Amino acid sequence: MATYKKRGLKPRDRKDQQSLESQSATAEVFKTLDQTASKSEQWIEKNKTFLFNGLVVIIVAILGYMGYYKYIIEPTETEASNELAFPRAYFDQSSVAPPSEVDSLLQLGLDGADGKYGFLDIAEMYSGTKAGNIANYYAGVSYLKLKDYENAIDFLSQFDSDDDILGPTALGAIGDAFADIDQEQEALEYYEKAAYKKENDFTTPLFLFKAGKTAMQLDQFAKAEQFFQEIKDDYSKTDIGKDIDKYLSSAVYAQQ
Repeated sequence: MATYKKRGLKPRDRKDQQSLESQSATAEVFKTLDQTASKSEQWIEKNKTFLFNGLVVIIVAILGYMGYYKYIIEPTETEASNELAFPRAYFDQSSVAPPSEVDSLLQLGLDGADGKYGFLDIAEMYSGTKAGNIANYYAGVSYLKLKDYENAIDFLSQFDSDDDILGPTALGAIGDAFADIDQEQEALEYYEKAAYKKENDFTTPLFLFKAGKTAMQLDQFAKAEQFFQEIKDDYSKTDIGKDIDKYLSSAVYAQQ
């Protein structure tokens, strides 16, 4: 009679074994999760007073900030903005007034008059507001026109703006102040900053041109060529770009 060797577990038996192992692993996972959840619940229960107090602090802080912004910051911003209108009127008048009146109008804008604040008062009293920031700009430009270059640099340096025009213009004005006191290297640095602060067809070619001319005065002819070439390449259709070839030629010739 033929005999057969036993072949161990059948495939079906192996599948059953794997299923049991899988179920056991799953049960272990759920057990672990239950234990973790239980520990979390115990921790929360133990620290519920601390958590509640922390939540209250966060809510109070949020409400406090909202109240501070609504009842302190917003009214202060509005008040400062309203105050700024008075000295700005003098500043604007100075742009169209006869030369003999310009300095006095600029000084009135700086100091104020008739019980109204000037740019200096607003910059100090409303520091941290938008109006206080812009007051630094107007004060700086006023001092620049009055040829008080130290104060011009000081106030313009305190002004900060990402505006496409005002941001570069303030940096360029600092460059002008340094140029007027014969500090050409500092002037060049600020003209470069102004040119690339916010690239556009107005301020960028203007301050690239000033940077180029200042570089020529410093005998930095290769650098001047770079600035003039950039105007030719990227801003040839602007008023400055139309006449840039002669300046570019001068920079190239100076290097020979």
